[in-house]
Amino acid sequence: MSMWPVLRAVGAGLLAVAWAIASYFNSASGQASGWGAALALAPLSLVVGLGLWRMRPRWLAAGLTLGLVGLLALLWPLLSQRIAVLYFLEHMGVYSLLAVFFARTLVGPGESLVTQMARRVHGGVLSENQQRYTRQVTLAWSVFFAGMVVVSVGLFLWAPLPAWSAFATLLGGPLIAVMFVGEVLVRRRVLPDEARASLKETVQAWRVQRSEDEQ
Repeated sequence: MSMWPVLRAVGAGLLAVAWAIASYFNSASGQASGWGAALALAPLSLVVGLGLWRMRPRWLAAGLTLGLVGLLALLWPLLSQRIAVLYFLEHMGVYSLLAVFFARTLVGPGESLVTQMARRVHGGVLSENQQRYTRQVTLAWSVFFAGMVVVSVGLFLWAPLPAWSAFATLLGGPLIAVMFVGEVLVRRRVLPDEARASLKETVQAWRVQRSEDEQ
């Protein structure tokens, strides 16, 4: 068995932890910093860069890249002066998109997001209890991400900056992990006799669903 996937996962995890710690001290200080602005924009820049890399035709991707670089250079003096605001907008934007990503599948006659993922994992066959439960899980994740946005806004407006920074940069990942583990424990009680998906199967289903939504 190749160790490369394990090493890659460990490396990505360590990089994420290092980014979170550096981002906490960077955003909590409230001081202007060009390096701080670059650190704050790094995740978004990576996502946008990957999207542009996959875009066709190439001339359009190149044009958009030049335009974004030019806009970034124009706004850089302002961005480097508003580090905390930059982190806040990025944090609120990510969790707002996640809330919409889950909640939009609860509207209309189609299946919810978690139901679609579960159907992939279980070969297209779900019991009535599984369909009802996975829809409830989709709602739970929607409320969770929306709650993260509400708490983030409240802390940013009324709490000391270090308190908001700790929530936004250090607690996001652990809270998602707690939510995920809690859902697994609840599922074992609610659906004790149903076939269970492994973590690997769940991650694969999530990747397939995300790639389809990006097309």
